[in-house]
Amino acid sequence: MSLFTLARQTISKSLFKPALVCVFVSCVWFYLRLTPPQPITSRAMHIQSIPMWEGSGNNYAYLVVDDKSKDAVIIDPANPSEVLPVLKKQVDSGAINLKHIINTHHHHDHAGGNVEMLKTYPLPIIGGRDCSRVNKVPAHGETFNIGDIKVKAFHTPCHTQDSVCFLFEDGDDKAVFTGDTLFIGGCGRFFEGNAEEMHKALNKTLAALPDDTKVYPGHEYTKANVKFGIKVLQSEPVKKLEAFANANKQTQGKFTIGDEKVHSEADSCTTQLHNVFMRLDDPVVQKATGKTNPVDVMAALREMKNNS
Repeated sequence: MSLFTLARQTISKSLFKPALVCVFVSCVWFYLRLTPPQPITSRAMHIQSIPMWEGSGNNYAYLVVDDKSKDAVIIDPANPSEVLPVLKKQVDSGAINLKHIINTHHHHDHAGGNVEMLKTYPLPIIGGRDCSRVNKVPAHGETFNIGDIKVKAFHTPCHTQDSVCFLFEDGDDKAVFTGDTLFIGGCGRFFEGNAEEMHKALNKTLAALPDDTKVYPGHEYTKANVKFGIKVLQSEPVKKLEAFANANKQTQGKFTIGDEKVHSEADSCTTQLHNVFMRLDDPVVQKATGKTNPVDVMAALREMKNNS
């Protein structure tokens, strides 16, 4: 029973006993004076984007911090000259406790900074099996924690066979770091895989994540993706994405899994969401590719994008 509930009940039962009411109010006042204010606690996951090679690769590294414990990880710190100054300032000030390096896949522009990073921060590396100096390759669906943040690994082979996406959850906050598998409005090239694998990665594995999961890809490719997407699918969400990309230099964390995908078969003809690679059953997309089988549509879209 709360103090205020007790007060209400006491007063209601003591309408004809003013002295008792005065005594009770005095006790409450004394209690409040002696009781220090209780801190308001909240769970918070802080994500800092670190742009790398702007104007060429347009990569992102991500620093993810559990605000309560200060435990932190750095994701895909491929260019240490741009990442280390950001980390050093926060580590040296005691703002973060850097625990791990995480890689989404082995390509040099994602894991190529590992050796140099280890000279300054000799930390365990979690990532795909072919990543440089990797210590831990999580199984598909395996979970681990960064402070109070729950992290779950999802194998998404295609761009590379060791591609891993990482879902971070802290209370109601959810973020997925997709490397070069899923981009805002697009997907990665099939360097080591095929259309069937990318279809599974996007439309089975990642599409199954909660709709409100924010997407943090490995590159800022949204303008190029929407330039292609709008040729395939003239829809309001694609046009809105185009307008957003034209007005904003960065789009990471601004859109969710729900913004990218088809929600259900019933929605496919009425809800035009903005990633054509996650709309393989859409009649408009099928017409543009001349295919109807989802895997064939995926293959045709990727070939069209490669040549655009």
